[in-house]
Amino acid sequence: MKLNQRTAHELRDLIKSNETSVDKIYAAVRTQIDKSEKEVNAFVRLQEHNLQDLKPKQDLAFPIPIAIKDNICIKENETTCASKILAGFKPPYNATVIDKLLDSGAVFIGNANMDEFAFGSSTETSFFGPTKNPWDLKCVPGGSSGGSTAAVAADEAIWAIGSDPGGSIRQPASLCGVVGLKPTYGRVSRYGLIAFASSLDQIGPITKDVTDSALLLNILAGHDPKDSTSADCRSINLLNTRNQRSKRSSQNQEIPDYTQSLIEDVKGLTIGIPKEYFVEGMDPEVKDAVMASVAILKDQGACFKEISLPHTEYAVATYYIIATAEASSNLARFDGVAFGLRERPSQIRKNTLVDMYEETRDKGFGMEAKRRIMLGTYSLSSGYYDAYYLKGLKVRSLIKQDFDTAFEELDAIITPTSPTTAFKIGERANDPLSMYLSDIYTISANLSGIPAISIPCGFSKKGLPIGLQIMANAFNEEMLLRIAYSYEQATEWHKKRVNL
Repeated sequence: MKLNQRTAHELRDLIKSNETSVDKIYAAVRTQIDKSEKEVNAFVRLQEHNLQDLKPKQDLAFPIPIAIKDNICIKENETTCASKILAGFKPPYNATVIDKLLDSGAVFIGNANMDEFAFGSSTETSFFGPTKNPWDLKCVPGGSSGGSTAAVAADEAIWAIGSDPGGSIRQPASLCGVVGLKPTYGRVSRYGLIAFASSLDQIGPITKDVTDSALLLNILAGHDPKDSTSADCRSINLLNTRNQRSKRSSQNQEIPDYTQSLIEDVKGLTIGIPKEYFVEGMDPEVKDAVMASVAILKDQGACFKEISLPHTEYAVATYYIIATAEASSNLARFDGVAFGLRERPSQIRKNTLVDMYEETRDKGFGMEAKRRIMLGTYSLSSGYYDAYYLKGLKVRSLIKQDFDTAFEELDAIITPTSPTTAFKIGERANDPLSMYLSDIYTISANLSGIPAISIPCGFSKKGLPIGLQIMANAFNEEMLLRIAYSYEQATEWHKKRVNL
């Protein structure tokens, strides 16, 4: 097996035993990028490294090449959210997760492609063109973290980080056959993440297997005083004290060692299967793969019960009211003054400040960004705030209550990650509603703030990956990793590699 095809934990062990080196790993990754990137388009820009400089200190645990989604700030490195309006923008600071990765010795490969400002489920709205699914170059990789997941699936990166406001890590992970984890809201700092929807966004790992997911989460997780939404250990302990079922032996630690959860043991765990997630319109191959996964976990000793999450049917509508409203507010700052692009008013317009604003935003934003700004502005406008945004917040509370009630009796919930496998590029480009429904199984976890993971659980007859989603109670990522690891060790899906 080539070095770039290996997992991060395998490469770490090879480095420690002096069987390989960081420069050889990086060279293998760049060789693969040179071979396949023109077809995949996983990156919007690459970082160049001198191989002689890739000599890590002995105390650095993970000098492993990693892809960074293009909405996570790297100091003095162009970061554009795959949008024309941020062309040339170089942040004056690092995101907290970037500092954590640098401290671990990580080697940045480049900025991964994404849907513009994370607005999409297919990575087709990028100013830099669509990313293609490595398993079928005629299909989308999912989105909005499609560049990150495609890079890992195509072995152009050993692992990656993305952001997940509504499924943007898990859905593309499902479509690309890799592991994608959305941590609990507040578990990983959002400082330095260019915001889409501030109450929904969460940074998380994208990896080749569950072990790597635990290792990368160990690096990323923890309280950050720079982020007002970052949870500290006191609030986590209080939550676990109130909810004895998810109480952990590590509750007095701010950051558990997530690798301690990598055990093959699901005996006695109670896992729910929500009936609302298995409805008409789901691809039969997806349903069959998920139910086959349930059977495997049953054989390992897990107990399953059908449950109801009655407000699931309102999740998509609720999400797109709240998310677009927050997007409208967050994107108001991009006006041609402080960041990126600045367009001069055309000759038919007056040369005023307002004209410059309008011209810049018209030329800088893509169609999906404009659509979401308009929808969000409408929801927040006078006379409609109570009817849409406020009502959306109330329904969000009901959706969260559904999960709170369920986790009083359950250790986890299992669902499909996506209702279908990867669809053709352009197939849903002119059908926004159909595109939005791609995230129907993932957005509830964001609305509720709970952690969720997608792991490979099969392939369709056309050879396209299928993902299994596992959800647990807030700050109980250990449960996700325990179940995911137990399932992974009983199957071979995560070991399949793309031939590019």
